[in-house]
Amino acid sequence: MADHSEVAYTTADGNDYVAHEQTYEGFIMLVKWGTISVAIILALMAYFLV
Repeated sequence: MADHSEVAYTTADGNDYVAHEQTYEGFIMLVKWGTISVAIILALMAYFLV
């Protein structure tokens, strides 16, 4: 069996963990506001189209 004692992403050159965290936080913010927007649109549709 292969020896997997060394984790590749911690030793790879060019990893930018700060940029990774910023991208993830941006994605989470986009999902949060997108979900809120859809909920508001559905509530308005339910109010005005019934």
